Amino acid sequence: MTDPGCPICAGHRGEGDLVAPVVWRDDLVWVKHLVNRPMPVTLGHLLVETDRHAPFVDSLTDEEAAAVGRAVRDAARALRAELDVDAVHAMVINTRLEHFHEHVIVRHRGTPAEIPWHQVDDWSGAPRGGPAEVADLCARLARHVP
Repeated sequence: MTDPGCPICAGHRGEGDLVAPVVWRDDLVWVKHLVNRPMPVTLGHLLVETDRHAPFVDSLTDEEAAAVGRAVRDAARALRAELDVDAVHAMVINTRLEHFHEHVIVRHRGTPAEIPWHQVDDWSGAPRGGPAEVADLCARLARHVP
């Protein structure tokens, strides 16, 4: 089920502002790399989104919740394997888009201590890249999916 007015559903159809490189997907979840415009973006900020339009975490079926959990775990493992990170954080914040999505974000090694965990994308020293670098990272991350 999709919602024609939902920007995340539109992104899944390849339309709108939320089209982003896919790391992997199955019939329940998508794992994508965040792409803010303009580029470059901080490398290692992933989104786990349900395929079905489910507004909130309490809207997930048991199968979707399990798939999200596995995808977040696998994404974190892949990020650790491919990037030099101090930590991998995950957070769910649905304040603007009512389609379940969970952020999986790395804290790159060397991030200053004064940068809070939820603002690591704001660190100017974080590794950044354009479309080619994001696509390369997505392909490397996809190799880690069981």
